[in-house]
Amino acid sequence: MKNISNTIWTGVRFFFAFFMIMGGVQHFLKPDFYLPWVPEFLPFPVLVIYLSGIVEIGLGLLLVFRRYTRIAAIGIFVLMLLFLPIHIWDIFSDDPAIGSQKAALIRLPFQFLFMAIAWKIKQVSEKF
Repeated sequence: MKNISNTIWTGVRFFFAFFMIMGGVQHFLKPDFYLPWVPEFLPFPVLVIYLSGIVEIGLGLLLVFRRYTRIAAIGIFVLMLLFLPIHIWDIFSDDPAIGSQKAALIRLPFQFLFMAIAWKIKQVSEKF
């Protein structure tokens, strides 16, 4: 049973790595899409978008290598935690970045799901 669980979580880890890398690449392909999510108090919003894309790509790449899985998973958890207030703010915004309050409400649970997956990957990686 342990081997099956390890196999499943290895698959989840690789899928999540792909998800993070592709998400990071999107920051470079469609930076205008991300502009509404950058808080107004942050200077150089396009730079913020590019830097967060680099971080997402880097963490996704680290997640591929078993040796760095734990640190990558913690990094992803922290990154998702940092993005959480932005997604909560979007729910209460008159003009949500994601398009509507309904879409923002649907999006928020996914943030918690991503955090839970990252944390579980971290826990599983400690058993290798």
